[in-house]
Amino acid sequence: MLRFLDKNFLTDAGKIPCMRTVFWEDNQLKMIDQRILPARFEIVSYSDHKSVAQAIKDMVVRGAPAIGAAAAFGLALAGYESASRSASTSGLLADLQAASATLKASRPTAVNLTWALERVMTLAGKMKDERSAEELRQLILKEAQRIADEDVEINKRMAEHGAALIDEGDTIIHHCNTGALAAVDWGTALGVIHTAHEQGKKIHVLVDETRPRLQGARLTAWELDQYGIPYEIISDNMAGYFLKAGKAQKVLFGADRVAANGDVANKIGTYMLSLAAHDNGVPAYAVVPTSTIDLTLAHGDLIPIEERDPEEVLGIQFQGERVTPVEAEARNIAFDVTPNRLITGIVTENGVVYPPFDVNLKNFVER
Repeated sequence: MLRFLDKNFLTDAGKIPCMRTVFWEDNQLKMIDQRILPARFEIVSYSDHKSVAQAIKDMVVRGAPAIGAAAAFGLALAGYESASRSASTSGLLADLQAASATLKASRPTAVNLTWALERVMTLAGKMKDERSAEELRQLILKEAQRIADEDVEINKRMAEHGAALIDEGDTIIHHCNTGALAAVDWGTALGVIHTAHEQGKKIHVLVDETRPRLQGARLTAWELDQYGIPYEIISDNMAGYFLKAGKAQKVLFGADRVAANGDVANKIGTYMLSLAAHDNGVPAYAVVPTSTIDLTLAHGDLIPIEERDPEEVLGIQFQGERVTPVEAEARNIAFDVTPNRLITGIVTENGVVYPPFDVNLKNFVER
C-alpha cells in the first residue's frame, strides 16, 4: 500500500495506482481531504476525536467503510487524550464511551460507523479487567488498524466476485463514489470496475454526476483517471436515456446500509437509477461489505436518512454565478432507499447474494 505525503506517491505518468484514504502515522489519523478534489490533493491530520467527528460530518472523509475506519481511529485518539486525565482503566472506558457517542452522532445513515465503534468498544469492555489503561490504549489502536487492514482485503475479495459479473465490452452506469476514496483502499462498486479493468476487460463507465455534492463528477472521475479506465460524465437525469437506448449493460453502486430484507440505502438518486434499470431489464448490483448489512432492521423504511445543509443545493454555481435566487429555500435529503425488488444482486466479500434476500443475506453475513 502506498503512503503519499508528498509527490513521490505519483507514478511517472502522474497517476495514483492505489491509495489509502485513511491511515495512522506519527500518532495521528491522516486522511485525504475529499472536499477539495480534484483541484488539489492534500492529506490532513487529526490528533483528537472531536476533530475526527467534525471531519466525518463535514465529509472530509466519506463512504461507509472509510467512515467506519476513521471512527475506529478516532477512538484510538480518544484513548491517548484520556491519558492526560486518567491513568485508570475505568476512567479510560468512561472517556471512550463519551468519545464513541460523539463520533456516532457525526452521520446517521452509514451503519459501518456504528459497527466499527461497537467493535472497538466491545474489545475494550472484554479486556478492561485484564490490561492496564496503557495496554488497553495500545489494543484499541491495534484493533482500529485491524479494521482498516481488513477493509482492504475484504474489498479485494468483493471486487473479484463482482468482476465476474462484468462482461467484455460492458458499459456500466456508476452512481456516487465507491472507489478507494470511499473505503480504506480499493473500494466497493468502483473496486469491481477497477478489477474488471485489470483483468483486461474492455469496459466503459458512465459516471453519474451525483448531485448536489457531485461525488461522481469530482471523485469517481478523478479515480478513473488514475486507473486509466475510459469514462464519460453524465448528469444524473441522463441515465434513463442510456438505459432505454440499450447503451448500458450494468448498473453498479455501493450502499451506506442494507436492511435484512435487501432494501438498500445509498446516495440520493440511487432509487431513480434502479427504477430505470429495472424498467429496461438492466441488472443493478449493490456492492457492499457484510459490515454494511444491518440485520437488526427488518426493512429499509427503518433506516435513518440524513438531511444535510440546504446550502449544498443552493450554493451550486453555473459559469461562476449562483444558480438559485438568494431568497430560495431547498431540501437536501442525502440518501434514498431502493426496494429489494429493484436489486438484481448484492455483491459481498463472501460472494453474490441473490433473492430472496430476507433468507440469503443472513447466510452470507454469518459465513
